[in-house]
Amino acid sequence: MNKNILVLLPVEARHREKLEAAGEGCRFVYSSPDQVSAEQIRAANIILGQPDAAQLQASPNLEWLQLASAGTDAYIEPGVLGPQTVLTNATGAYSKAVSEHAFALTLMLMKKLHLYRDEQNRKNWSDRGTVSSLADSTVAVVGLGDIGRAYARLVKAMGAYVIGVKRRAGNCPDCADELVMTQDLDSVLPRADVIMSILPNTAETRYIYTDERFDKMKAGALFINCGRGNAVASEVLLRAISEHKIAAAAIDVTETEPLPADSPLWGLENLVITPHISGNFHLPETFERIVDIAAGNLKAFLAGDELRSTVDFTTGYAK
Repeated sequence: MNKNILVLLPVEARHREKLEAAGEGCRFVYSSPDQVSAEQIRAANIILGQPDAAQLQASPNLEWLQLASAGTDAYIEPGVLGPQTVLTNATGAYSKAVSEHAFALTLMLMKKLHLYRDEQNRKNWSDRGTVSSLADSTVAVVGLGDIGRAYARLVKAMGAYVIGVKRRAGNCPDCADELVMTQDLDSVLPRADVIMSILPNTAETRYIYTDERFDKMKAGALFINCGRGNAVASEVLLRAISEHKIAAAAIDVTETEPLPADSPLWGLENLVITPHISGNFHLPETFERIVDIAAGNLKAFLAGDELRSTVDFTTGYAK
């Protein structure tokens, strides 16, 4: 099948060989999101990678867009993709990287390693008191998708009781001890020693963590957000920590990114901030997974077979 394929991934020669073997007979053009031309985008039947959504403008030639991200926010907005365009995301590529980052943040807060790092920087030999353990703790994983399940397996292996929270009912997976729906989140919060949020950006999840919900959490609870920053407003998180509604928090995402230099969040002792780096391609294996997903889907698309992780435009989730 003779298709014009635009690749916007930072591929090496071996990746090109893999993609071109999957798309035998197609014409390949390689560029990057910041250098691609409008003409290249208009000519493409297939795009592999992350174009600027504003450049797509419902291109009539675009039959399929394979994203390099799990998030689909910008691409499901009306007018970005035409009705003929299939959208797939990279669900599965980021589970190891993000789950391990969230797991590391969990142990950091439990063992107060962030406080000891501060003391080290002050050259101060100081005992910061009692710590907690994952063993026999209750961990709520809010967003039990691919990343959430990977994180749940890690904490469960350490002896935690895991409550999975997801939007649709179903059988409780092996990585969790209990499964509840998102609409029942309020019943879970008072029970959890750790709340790990890995929610996407949807109408239902924006600002889901309100003052009232932080009021329901234990005073000793830990809150971790590696999903989307707009799940909680900055001022709400500030109040939750500074007013001791919770013990500590760690976030890889913020409501506004980059986090402004004058944000009071920077100054909170019991808040760990990382600059949205848990995913991306920082773990090299993540990019290898993305190329494998793209190559597998390309082969399937050209054969007329079902694609992996096709996105439902009404929800933003993979079907």
